[in-house]
Amino acid sequence: MNQAVASTSSWNAGDYARVGAFVPALGAAALDLLDPQPGERVLDVGCGDGALTRHIVARGASAVGVDSSASMVEAASSAGLDVRLMDAADMTFNGEFDAAFSNAALHWMLDKRRVAEAVFRALKPGGRFAGEMGGEGNLARLREALDTELIARGYVPPLEAANWYAPAEEFAALYETVGFDEIDARLLERPTELEHGVQSWVTVFRAGWLDRAGVPQEERAALADVVAERVGSNLADYVRLRFHMRKPA
Repeated sequence: MNQAVASTSSWNAGDYARVGAFVPALGAAALDLLDPQPGERVLDVGCGDGALTRHIVARGASAVGVDSSASMVEAASSAGLDVRLMDAADMTFNGEFDAAFSNAALHWMLDKRRVAEAVFRALKPGGRFAGEMGGEGNLARLREALDTELIARGYVPPLEAANWYAPAEEFAALYETVGFDEIDARLLERPTELEHGVQSWVTVFRAGWLDRAGVPQEERAALADVVAERVGSNLADYVRLRFHMRKPA
């Protein structure tokens, strides 16, 4: 896959820590589903600033995180975590991990089959993979409001998708084809109040989208204000895809 579309996110760790703390907080349920055990070695795929990686370590497991954002990796490393700067599709781990985890990250990774293959390869036989990502219909109302405003201002929203918001069946089918079994994947509607408002969602969570649309930095705050007016509330229409699966023993 073209590297330009392999990942569509653009992150500043400081901005994310300021307005995105709710993301790892809501990912705690997915971490409970993984249930890391003392002595296990866990791979955190798309670990970001390591907020949940720290929880894995606190439960007595050792953890290795991978993320494609240099800013996020720097933040996680400064907290003393073992984090590697790399695209998840390029991981070369081979049978090293008892379990793998991912929260709010897989939907940014458009080279999804290579990511699935890399996670499968990284696990020991019998290893499990659990986590959450955006699912079918995720943030549809907010994304439509943003694109409507981009068009109104003369910008062309990118033709290529920014995210893989998969139906549960499509997600399960992909991971089954790379070798996983015992796959449980389901969609969960989770409307979420954005503490810092729609404006921050636009400027932080959709920075990569605005980059690709060619929106100058100096125009983004005003654009975000109008998107917030279009949406009319700070309630984000999140739909999560929660999953658990195993590599056959």
